[in-house]
Amino acid sequence: MTMSRRFHEYLELTKPRVVALLVFCAVIGMFLAVPGIPPWRALVFGTLGIWMASGSAAAFNHLIDQRIDKVMARTAHRPLATGHLKPKQVLTFALALGAVSMLILVFLINPLTALLTFGGLIGYAVIYTAYLKRATPQNIVIGGLAGAIPPVLGWTAVTGALHPFALQLCLIIFVWTPPHFWALAIFRRDDYSRAQVPMLPVTHGVVFTRWHVLFYTILLVLVTLLPALTGYSGMVYLGGAVVLGLGFLYYAVRLLNPPDEFFAMKVFNYSIVYLMALFAFLLVDHWVMEPLIQHQGVVFERAL
Repeated sequence: MTMSRRFHEYLELTKPRVVALLVFCAVIGMFLAVPGIPPWRALVFGTLGIWMASGSAAAFNHLIDQRIDKVMARTAHRPLATGHLKPKQVLTFALALGAVSMLILVFLINPLTALLTFGGLIGYAVIYTAYLKRATPQNIVIGGLAGAIPPVLGWTAVTGALHPFALQLCLIIFVWTPPHFWALAIFRRDDYSRAQVPMLPVTHGVVFTRWHVLFYTILLVLVTLLPALTGYSGMVYLGGAVVLGLGFLYYAVRLLNPPDEFFAMKVFNYSIVYLMALFAFLLVDHWVMEPLIQHQGVVFERAL
């Protein structure tokens, strides 16, 4: 196997597309935590540490799920499923990546971020992948907290403290996860059935799952209003959240009577664009509103 091919196999273990979305949300959390640009140390080493920890959790996921990956069309190409990498190699890689990420976060960022990141790693790799995924059709709801924590990690990497706004961002991703993943599960339900994984479309049927996608989407739209209602963001974000939310609601309602079998994947793909755009609106709003707030403060001081 060539070096480039070997590199590609190990990179695939980290689920780069999934991890990229998580790290994107973490970086947005960093920018929202302070006016202007976050300190370079937190931005560089915080991003690196969070990326490595997320990649480690993904590699553990590959290791634990190697049996079911072999029987699912979506995952049959993974390095362990194809035999291109051995379990010992993946375990060593996952442990090394996780250990280095913790060293970076503890010594170059702060212990709180390291602790929360480690909790997210264990939550995804062990609690969700090893237990919840096979134990209950509500697996993605309960285990979604691990994937929802990146904005909190980004925030604490910069400030060293928890903040209600960061927790609101965590709540948004937590509520977003079920409709996002259940749309994929509807399309891939035969895969999950063969692998004997009790995803909601397998245990309760497609119609039941479609309604749950709609209910959670409605809840998501309401939750995304919290940053504006609590004063942490302004009209730029609120307008974007409403438009994006209406788009998600359209897809969720249309999913109740879809035009074809592939529509569930359209919902899944939109959900990814939705989350990225929502957090982008948060950042734009932050950069627009912060100068206005500072200007108003200066005007008020001069008036006094």
